[in-house]
Amino acid sequence: MGIKIIRTEQEFYRSVKRGVALVEFNAPWCAPCRLQEPIINKLASVFEGRVSIYGLNVDHFQHVAADLGIHSIPTLIVFKEGKEMERIIGLQMEAVLSEALKRALGEASEAGEKK
Repeated sequence: MGIKIIRTEQEFYRSVKRGVALVEFNAPWCAPCRLQEPIINKLASVFEGRVSIYGLNVDHFQHVAADLGIHSIPTLIVFKEGKEMERIIGLQMEAVLSEALKRALGEASEAGEKK
């Protein structure tokens, strides 16, 4: 399904209230954001049906970015039922983001599992 683009402030707040959501705060002029996009698209495919993935242009939603304390982009926030679970700043590898989503979903990874 890919990244869903947030079009209104109300849509943002409504979207993060349901289930697990990953929101990438970005801007079209941001080179690291453009590099992050294919990784986010792949995660959207891998986690389809389990995680909703959104893109939010901070130039269009400065109030939302300010309310959430977004100071650099890309910033990726994992929400669960409206609560911020994890915040990741800067360009990230797929594995880092995948593990964050698995933690939010309650899925233990083999590497991180302790017995």
